[in-house]
Amino acid sequence: MTTQQHSRASIRNQIERNGSRLKHSALAAGAALAVVVSVAGAAPGAGAASGAAPTKPKLRLVAATDTVTTQRWEGEPGVYVDLGTYITVDDVPLEFKVTRKSYNDPVIAEQITRKNGKAEAKKLPAGLVKDFAGLPGFLEVSFKNAAGQEVAKNSGTFCPNNASGRIRPDGPATSHFPESCSGNPFTLGGIWGIEKGWAANVSSIDYSKPVDLPVGEYTAKVSVGKKYRDLFGIPNDQPTIKVTVLPPSDEGEGGGEGGGGVGLTSRSSAHHAGSHGAHGAHGAHAGHGALQSGPPASSHHYGPRGADMPTLPAFPNALVDRGMAHHLGDGPGHTDGSRVAPALKAAAQRPTGRAGVPANVPKPDLRSLPAWDIAVTDGEDGDVPGKDYLAFSANVWNAGPAPLVVDGFRRLGKDLMDAYQYFYDANGKQVGYTPTGTMEWDPRIGHEHWHFTDFASYRLLSADQTKEVRSGKEAFCLANTDAIDYTVKNANWHPYNTDLSTACGEKSALSVREVLDVGSGDTYTQYRPGQSFDITGLPNGTYYIQVIANPEKRLQESNLNNNVALRKVILGGTDGARTVKVPPHGLIDVQ
Repeated sequence: MTTQQHSRASIRNQIERNGSRLKHSALAAGAALAVVVSVAGAAPGAGAASGAAPTKPKLRLVAATDTVTTQRWEGEPGVYVDLGTYITVDDVPLEFKVTRKSYNDPVIAEQITRKNGKAEAKKLPAGLVKDFAGLPGFLEVSFKNAAGQEVAKNSGTFCPNNASGRIRPDGPATSHFPESCSGNPFTLGGIWGIEKGWAANVSSIDYSKPVDLPVGEYTAKVSVGKKYRDLFGIPNDQPTIKVTVLPPSDEGEGGGEGGGGVGLTSRSSAHHAGSHGAHGAHGAHAGHGALQSGPPASSHHYGPRGADMPTLPAFPNALVDRGMAHHLGDGPGHTDGSRVAPALKAAAQRPTGRAGVPANVPKPDLRSLPAWDIAVTDGEDGDVPGKDYLAFSANVWNAGPAPLVVDGFRRLGKDLMDAYQYFYDANGKQVGYTPTGTMEWDPRIGHEHWHFTDFASYRLLSADQTKEVRSGKEAFCLANTDAIDYTVKNANWHPYNTDLSTACGEKSALSVREVLDVGSGDTYTQYRPGQSFDITGLPNGTYYIQVIANPEKRLQESNLNNNVALRKVILGGTDGARTVKVPPHGLIDVQ
């Protein structure tokens, strides 16, 4: 790789490790739960006074602990501290709807309240919310040393869908809100929320900017930004937490002192240990009421979806890619979608009888997003050395109103399955099916599961978009990696097959079911051998990356006219030192 690409990979590895070691089990520990309830002053049945039903949520910032221990690791630019702070919600749920009409329009965020059973939407101030990752600048943190001098400060975005749990026994048993906020730059709609009687983690200061704290003792003061206190009527509580920064440990990834983990999970260590069901433990309680962060997990960076290496947990890839993987993991009473989901089961046997699809049956609507995460590389292991490659991320999502359901049935003795698309009526009853190509076993390192063929293709077009100068076609393992628009009809806020370790089957499988749910998309990053464009010798100039969903039109859809997306790129430089510039796509100014 070039120096630029090594730096890029290093940054991504850092982000991925940061998210891994900061995911403690929110509200899972009894002590933490007791602290939250005590500080919030809540009791069973607590809420609004008798009288008129409340219409606005009552929010408070609380801290689950007054002591946090972390470590300063060799080569790290700072420390990554989860302070164990939460936003509690009472009286009524906190709910937001976030949308944009097109990529030429700004993001609009609305708070949803309900009065007499009728929903009312109140727009948040224009420009306050700029993307779908959450409320920016919500949390403010100041660090002071033992002498009382402020040595660092930080702020962070609050995703109301962060790992959460009940703070009262009479709170809802489960949350109906989605399990994360989308970091995909081309997201179109999102739903955020916290149930009444629940709390969501709000310790997420900017993980891409670690806090530069040398070994020592500090006091962290946490508060909600004034604009949000005024907007939502949040009291100006400012909990303080003692932060102890320890020197690096020589004891390996277990690191530091203490026993009993707090549920810190490592994507990489869990995978390399061969565990597909248990979370790793990278932290420990450090005395009563204290949380301890674990050491960084060493990992090879496979890209957020590039080699579709089974990853644990399975965060929406764009959250990891943009440093937003700060969710805390699943546990009793709380979930953030990072579970290792059980594999979906295909039909007991391949369909028999005459294939057919009723004319009025609901169908999926596959749509492509413009490419992003675009860069020139010198290839990966397996690529031809000495060449220049144009790598990028691509997503195909399902706008509904029906999920895409594809079952594969193996041809005995072969690494090939016959694929069938299934159709269901509004009551969930299967009403039709049709053959739709094949699934093939992909033995390449980093894949090693069943891919549905001809799901998408990629082309590099000339400036006038009339000539293909490079092309590629990719077989996909379908998984719901990104929430693209959870405001569309029938959007499933809790999709099942969110992780690749279970979504696409083992080599010994007789059958496989792959699903792309309504509102979700599947992102592939073209950083793997054979999955990027070879641009060696290609003249400098303007080109377009074309992403095509369902290129052979084998899948039945409600609309085949919205399957193509284009992204303009400008190539420059010389062989061995190629460059790429990517103009904004509407208001989306990301490379």
